[in-house]
Amino acid sequence: MPTTLHNEAAVAGIGQTAYTKNSGVSELNLATECVRKAIDDAGIEPSEVDGLVTYTMDSSDEVEVARTVGIGDMTFWSQVNYGGGAAVGLVAHAAMAVATGAAKNVVVYRALNGRSGQRMGQGVSGSIISSDLIHWSWYMPFGLLTPASWIALQAQLYMHKYGATSEHLAHVAITQRKHAQNNPNAAMYGKPMTMDDYMNARMVCEPLRLFDCCQEDDGGCALLITSPERAKDMKQKPAVIRGVTQASFEGQEQMTSFYRDDLAALPEMELAAQRVYEMSGLSAKDIDAACLYDAFTPEILMQLEAFGFCGRGEAKDFVTEDSLTIGGALPNNTHGGLLSEAYMHGVNNLAEGVRLIRGESCNQPDDVEHVLVTSGVGVPTGAVIFGQG
Repeated sequence: MPTTLHNEAAVAGIGQTAYTKNSGVSELNLATECVRKAIDDAGIEPSEVDGLVTYTMDSSDEVEVARTVGIGDMTFWSQVNYGGGAAVGLVAHAAMAVATGAAKNVVVYRALNGRSGQRMGQGVSGSIISSDLIHWSWYMPFGLLTPASWIALQAQLYMHKYGATSEHLAHVAITQRKHAQNNPNAAMYGKPMTMDDYMNARMVCEPLRLFDCCQEDDGGCALLITSPERAKDMKQKPAVIRGVTQASFEGQEQMTSFYRDDLAALPEMELAAQRVYEMSGLSAKDIDAACLYDAFTPEILMQLEAFGFCGRGEAKDFVTEDSLTIGGALPNNTHGGLLSEAYMHGVNNLAEGVRLIRGESCNQPDDVEHVLVTSGVGVPTGAVIFGQG
């Protein structure tokens, strides 16, 4: 039995729906569509799938999805908490199931009407029932009610401490919007953005302007995970999981963690980096492209530092050197990311990581051997490295 998840599982199929602002169908419909497409992409029958993994926040139960898609007997299912922090966790749970023999072919998915239905950006002003309300209650009297406000507080300190400006944040948003112009499935396809567009957009919560914030979208995205050996006999080129981990650090809260010594750092991401590099036998210099979780632009700068692509406080210079573009040192979110493709709680970033390994991205860099994908920021999180089969 493996002691790590190094090369013990692979992604053999990906599936996604259209990303819209009003799907006109149920979330179950979206879930079954993307799950079926992932199975079809792998070239196997639904009856060969014996495991499903999704978010605790997903409204489509595994048994409903299984029955609708035509999946038969299941021997493994799981749900992962913490919103976007669950993205890589889905892959970790599926990889563990495959590596231990609990299941052979596992589909992970997320489907939501995040614009026409329940909108995640409402924060505690929405219909959230969670024990997190206990610690959020300490911040609510100060107007900290939404994810944007929670991240804005952290971003203000980071920018003050390291001299980052709105122009640095704009480089992240503009680069990803440029990527989306080559992606017909992106919600922001056909909507280019200039520096003036960014600067003239309304302030959401200082220092975050409108285009510093991810979208709210309807849609679904899924991946099929199996063993590397089985993946070789399937339809698509596999993306082998070199390493995958979840990570939560001391003092962790959901979206806030305001009682730590340094709010200008991401210790849970640093833990994820340490573990995924150790498991994979790789380091930052071995990563050819990335899909860093981008609910808000400052999170990109902080993750670049947490994963060792630049030193503490140096990310502002890294992003202004066009490092995140297709020909740059670290092409990032080549599909447009959560900012400009869609907000599928990070699963669409995982799908793009797989496409980069396959050589199928709409903005494909040359010579991609390894891709890093991360989970949500400000929550218990995770990281995965995909590699060539």
